[in-house]
Amino acid sequence: MKYIGKKFKQFRDQSLERKAGEARDQSNAIFVGITGSSAKSTATGLLMHILAARGAVLGQVKFNNLRSIQKTVARSRRGYAFVVVEAGIGSRNSMQPMAEALRPDIAVVTMVAIEHKSAFRTLEAIAEEKGELVAALENDGIAILNGDDPNVATMAKRTKARVLTFGRTTECDFRATGVHAAYPERLRLTAVWPGGTLPLRTKFVGEHFWLPTLAAVATAIELDTPPDLVAERVASFEPLIERSGVLAIPDGPHFILDTTKAPWHSVKLAFEMVKSATAPRKRIVLGHMSDFAGSDQKYRDAYRFARTAADQVIFVGQHAHRSKATQKDREEGRFIALNTTEQASDYIHKTAIPGELILLKGSVDLHLERIALSWKYDVKCWEPACGHNSGSLDCGRYEDPYEWHKGRKKRLLSRRRLSSLLAK
Repeated sequence: MKYIGKKFKQFRDQSLERKAGEARDQSNAIFVGITGSSAKSTATGLLMHILAARGAVLGQVKFNNLRSIQKTVARSRRGYAFVVVEAGIGSRNSMQPMAEALRPDIAVVTMVAIEHKSAFRTLEAIAEEKGELVAALENDGIAILNGDDPNVATMAKRTKARVLTFGRTTECDFRATGVHAAYPERLRLTAVWPGGTLPLRTKFVGEHFWLPTLAAVATAIELDTPPDLVAERVASFEPLIERSGVLAIPDGPHFILDTTKAPWHSVKLAFEMVKSATAPRKRIVLGHMSDFAGSDQKYRDAYRFARTAADQVIFVGQHAHRSKATQKDREEGRFIALNTTEQASDYIHKTAIPGELILLKGSVDLHLERIALSWKYDVKCWEPACGHNSGSLDCGRYEDPYEWHKGRKKRLLSRRRLSSLLAK
């Protein structure tokens, strides 16, 4: 049976690869591939939103492995004007087959940081792998690279295509200036390039979202999208809810959901959002971080910075002891340690005050977003470790007890219901 199953999987994979190749040959769409250690999902979603004002867009966000990309490309023969795809890596030699399936006309790289440390070990190894997307460009393609990140900028050497850079330094072709965000104020910035200047207002809550915003804007402008239309579409884009989307409860707390992943490089950025915010009280709920090497120091440093940003820090999960919180902080309630997401939810329900700001930050395994969802829905799935490697909103089963899940069809949120979760 194992042999039969293996042969069937091989046949299925070969069939999908063939369909994707045929569709790519026949498609007249412009193909854009976006990769990076962070910000690629937001950049992808925003670029799709901008380009949708000009023509039919086929997109693929968050689900970024080879099979997902091949499925997307296989659908591209259906008259789309643009195909925008997010590409992620989890192991060595994973980007090249994705790049071969996509054959991008434009390759966008947001940043390189340590992720999947056990597989790659170094920034250089990650850059080498992600650079395969740039290397796949034809000579008439365009590489749009983060010029502030030396590990991204060096990818220009891997292609003969035209290279454009974006960033905050004056050397970049597209530059972000006047970057400001301080919740409840949302991110605003100005994009500057040789052809113009464009003030931008967004619904993002943190300054670090300048990066995916500028990456998407630079790509859209290079695709001849009128700047006024770009600004209009940027202003109307709703952030991906689990990538620092806001869930504001009437007469209750305001939650920032950053619960998809928590590599070390992103943790301080999330805490900066809280530190700069104005609210009657600020709390940070921290789950598991994504890098485990040197975790004692990382959890300790995370707590030290979180303490300067918030009135209370709540550690959830098995790493609370690594915070090295003092006995005084524990006694005064500055630090709280809880074992499960359900316990954290119960605690917040009992102690919340109107208008306070609560950041939920952690890797996907603890599904911290359920804390916020429980204020809107009757959450009944509180399984500590369900093994589902995507968020509760993708799973859609949080209103069912965990023991009911097996064999049941996913109940995904509709766009209308999902948008209703977001603060306007």
